[in-house]
Amino acid sequence: VHLIPVSSVREDGLNPKSRKRIMPDLLTEPPAIDPIHEAQVYCNIPTVAERSMEGHAPHYFKLVSVQVLIRHGDRYPLYAIPKTKRPDIDCMLVPSRKPSHPQLEAFIKHMSKGSAAQMDGSLSSLPRFPSHSLCEMGELTQTGVVQHLRNGQLLREIYVNKHKLLPGDWTAKKLYLETTGKSRTLQSALALLYTFLPDFDWKKINMRHQWSTIFCSGSCDCPMRNHYLEEEQRRQYSLRVKNSDLEKIYVEMAKIVGIPTRQLRASNPIDSLLCYFCHNVSFPCTKTGCIGMEHFKVIKRHQLEDERERQEKKLYFLYALLATHPLLNQTVNRLQRIAEGKKEEVFVLYSAHDVTLSPVLSALGITEARFPRFAARLVFELWQDGKRPKEHFIRILYNGADVTFQTSFCKDHYKRSSKPMCPLEKFVSFVKRDMFLIFNSTSYYDACRRRAL
Repeated sequence: VHLIPVSSVREDGLNPKSRKRIMPDLLTEPPAIDPIHEAQVYCNIPTVAERSMEGHAPHYFKLVSVQVLIRHGDRYPLYAIPKTKRPDIDCMLVPSRKPSHPQLEAFIKHMSKGSAAQMDGSLSSLPRFPSHSLCEMGELTQTGVVQHLRNGQLLREIYVNKHKLLPGDWTAKKLYLETTGKSRTLQSALALLYTFLPDFDWKKINMRHQWSTIFCSGSCDCPMRNHYLEEEQRRQYSLRVKNSDLEKIYVEMAKIVGIPTRQLRASNPIDSLLCYFCHNVSFPCTKTGCIGMEHFKVIKRHQLEDERERQEKKLYFLYALLATHPLLNQTVNRLQRIAEGKKEEVFVLYSAHDVTLSPVLSALGITEARFPRFAARLVFELWQDGKRPKEHFIRILYNGADVTFQTSFCKDHYKRSSKPMCPLEKFVSFVKRDMFLIFNSTSYYDACRRRAL
């Protein structure tokens, strides 16, 4: 279920608690969000080199594990606007076409040799890279591949070259790789892995298949999670019905393409329009007229308002806590085992969707984060204190920005500590206990069956 339209790009654009505003001027209104700028951020077109804060720690700290949760890269729309020509995007990989990457040609060659990889279930039947001259619905584009080649290269420079997280002779046991069953998530994972571990041995790649977009594995039975999801969808619907500007735009667009307004709305036009926008292709026209930037802006602005209201109403937060507990619990258990010195996977990659990352950000309390852009990455780093080897700390980074102290469980810690990170125990007690307090429960099973206070 697409709980949030894929184009929403802000978690809470107007949060007055933003740390970035040093001296808030209380006499002025918060700046209006520019829907075009937000859409550009969401597209994440690979241009300038990205600066990132990954791997930063005092010199006596040792990096012992990295867990990465990514959203797939740029893709072709999942929906088509009825009675219009689909956007003309080529999904063949052509190294000479922009955006490109120095490793793109080598990546294509390496992917064609991938039959030795261990792929769970249906993953083995998926293509390892996109290859249609007119993209199929939901297919990863060349831009999407390049976004993750860049992610992998950036992470390699920090974690492999600088911090020596993986030795040159790494084995399959050092990696844990999991993806949903969509070609775009598998291909995104492989693109990132290719530049993270160039020319890797396919026999060492064991890709696990996750059937659930929230990665709940064997703990998906949660009636209250579904209840909060339905409540949140009702909230979304009522906000949309109240927006007369939005309704007017839908009526106009429906006239242009010659279909009932209801049918146009159901085709989720923003998903398609974002593809035109991100690829700099003109919006569709018919004999009656053209869909234009003003239509796009109104729908986009509504989504930003929806994001803001979503923050205030808390229904989504309750959904997010229950939706993400299985994945966060798996993450915490692995970090604890590594901290105890057990030989565990030191590099973990989950390749997922916006509807995976967004609830994780919400559950962690990172309300200032933007909605996951194409190829977004959320990183959990585990560090060992060299002076006190029994002490372990985590850092959490979102698209290269350190968001550790934006989390609900470590918000005030930096005021009392000289270390730029959060004690592992704080994360553990949040996942094992504090996540359930709002439900007046002590366990996930109980919280899944009990209403929040």
